[in-house]
Amino acid sequence: MQMMIRLVVVLAVVLVATVAAAHEKVSIRDDCDPTDPAWAPTGGCALEEGNVNVAEFNALLNSPLSLAVVGHPAWRFDPTYLKIEPDETVRVENEGGRAHTFTEVSDFGGGRVPPLNKGLTPAPECAGAATLLPGAAVNVSGLSEGDHRFQCCIHPWMRALIKVLPQE
Repeated sequence: MQMMIRLVVVLAVVLVATVAAAHEKVSIRDDCDPTDPAWAPTGGCALEEGNVNVAEFNALLNSPLSLAVVGHPAWRFDPTYLKIEPDETVRVENEGGRAHTFTEVSDFGGGRVPPLNKGLTPAPECAGAATLLPGAAVNVSGLSEGDHRFQCCIHPWMRALIKVLPQE
C-alpha cells in the first residue's frame, strides 16, 4: 500500500511538471476553399473544408478607407498578442490550407509577394523567411525580454506580438 501511495505521488509530481512545461501556442489560420480551382496556381488549398474562394480573398485585400493592404480576416495568427515567461517556448502550427511564414521582424511591413504588399515597404527579414506548409509546426524559443514582432511574409497583414516578461 505504501508503495502505491509513493507511485501516486510521483505520478502527480510528473503531471504537474508536464503541465508547467507546456508550450504556449500560436495557430496560423486561413479558410481557403479546397473546391475552388483558382487556388491551384498559387499552391492550392490543403484544407478538407474551407469557405473562402480566391475571388472573395482578393475582394477583401483592399479597402477604400486604407492606402495599405487590409487582407482577408480569416488569414490570421491566433492569438495576435501573447505574453510569455523568459525561456518559455512557443509552438507555432500552420492549421490553415495555404503556405505561410512566422517571421520575426524588427518592424511590421510588407512581405515577399508584391501584389499583397500594397502600401507597405517589405520587411527585410522576409527575403530569407522559411515557409511553413499546411500542417507544419515550429518551436520559437530563446527570445529575450521585451517585445518581438512576427508576421507572415506571404500575407503581411498576419501579425503577432510576443511579449517576453521580465525575469522574476
